[in-house]
Amino acid sequence: MILKSITKAVLISLLLSVYGCTSGLSDGPHQATGIKIGEVTDNTAIVWTRLTRNPERVGTEAPMPQILYRDPKTGELTERRGGRPNLPPVVNFPEGSTIQTIEGAVPGAPGTVRVLYKIKGASDWKSTNWKAVDPQRDYTGQFKLTGLKPNAEYQVRVEAGAGAGGKKGQVVAGRFRTAPRADQPERVVFMVSTGQAYPDQDVPGGGFKIYPAMLKLDPSFFVHTGDILYYDKLAKTIELARWHWQRMYSLGTNVEFHRQVASYFIKDDHDTWRNDCWPDMETKFMGDFTFEQGQAVFLEQIPMGERTWRTFRWGKDLQIWLVEGRDFRSPNTMPDGPDKTIWGEKQKAWFKRTVRKSDATFRILISPTPLVGPDRTNKHDNHSNVDFAHEGNELRKFISKQKNMYVLCGDRHWQYVSVDAKTGVREYSCGPASNEHAGGWSNDQRLPEHRYLNVIGGFLAVTVDRSEGKPTLTFRHYGVEGNVLNEDRRVAQ
Repeated sequence: MILKSITKAVLISLLLSVYGCTSGLSDGPHQATGIKIGEVTDNTAIVWTRLTRNPERVGTEAPMPQILYRDPKTGELTERRGGRPNLPPVVNFPEGSTIQTIEGAVPGAPGTVRVLYKIKGASDWKSTNWKAVDPQRDYTGQFKLTGLKPNAEYQVRVEAGAGAGGKKGQVVAGRFRTAPRADQPERVVFMVSTGQAYPDQDVPGGGFKIYPAMLKLDPSFFVHTGDILYYDKLAKTIELARWHWQRMYSLGTNVEFHRQVASYFIKDDHDTWRNDCWPDMETKFMGDFTFEQGQAVFLEQIPMGERTWRTFRWGKDLQIWLVEGRDFRSPNTMPDGPDKTIWGEKQKAWFKRTVRKSDATFRILISPTPLVGPDRTNKHDNHSNVDFAHEGNELRKFISKQKNMYVLCGDRHWQYVSVDAKTGVREYSCGPASNEHAGGWSNDQRLPEHRYLNVIGGFLAVTVDRSEGKPTLTFRHYGVEGNVLNEDRRVAQ
């Protein structure tokens, strides 16, 4: 019996080490929701983690919460929304279950964390101070690393502790690259994804095929354009919103990817609050979970700096802009005109000013929603829709006057390359994270704007290089298995 116990412990330790984690025989705290490394510049990075009570997530054999709606006529509770009654939903946990025991749950735990880091191959580790995670922010903690070297590969070790003088808990190992300096003409490869729905996983046992496929391409960084998860049906309290992050980022494919690749996250409607949402939107459909809570949960669950709209330079030939599309927008129902906005005047002015100031060879706007489309006529939520035509025309006109500037977008559940008929702005839609999530368009609906169209899951990879003498930007759409579906090569003007 003792030999069997030791063997089991050794096997667990070996398995954890394969995934960049070591736990030994520690009782915790653990880091079952992994680490995320984000907001990387040429000399800084933010490392995020969350302490957990258990070393792994609650399995699929556990029950799920049930959301019930009251019939406005009979007063009875039912799973059907019954004509969208303006009555708050009721959250029902199966008998004997709680928020901590449902499928995918990863309860948090108190404790302390520190980050050790060094350039790959160096002998000495630098270390942050130990810091307690915040129980008011779902037991998360973030560390900003400064004074880093440009264009370097760093190793990190995120150590968990039980508190002052306490035993050490789980250790997660990771790595990331810093950006090259603005005067360095370096090769950069980055990946873009959207539409990651938990019910639409495509890996047996849980997870998404795109993550190991992207890892094989050795990306410099990754951008998630939003719809990172979908609150709408089940997140009726802030606790259930946090549970959405727990179950998504305890999936093995997600944990393994994010410990090895620096990421930039953008939020959209479904990971802010609900479908096509805006501030002050009135609805009881989301129960006790508010728009403001959705904004706060996003900031606690991903590595993020001062604001959610920002720009990053990656060497002499690349600068990217990541924009905020929910916090400042006008109601979708408002009549279009000069006062109707998605970005807000302050963000829009910042965007134009920093684009004009940039001397990067290629400038890329990465938007959570389309600027070109084309989109379905029954949609009312983005700049390619007639509902936001005034600001859409303004932005497309501005972008068209910039040399070597392109738009990448998420939100749409299909891949495409489109060129705006009026301005010539070129837009690349990355498509959803899995084939199961693809839809909303059909391959026979090819319009004059389309240069490529494919209703399929996968991701977009962008490579900046000077291998043939001139700065070149290559866009490749991939399927979920990592197979190339389309390639578009643009040489700098």
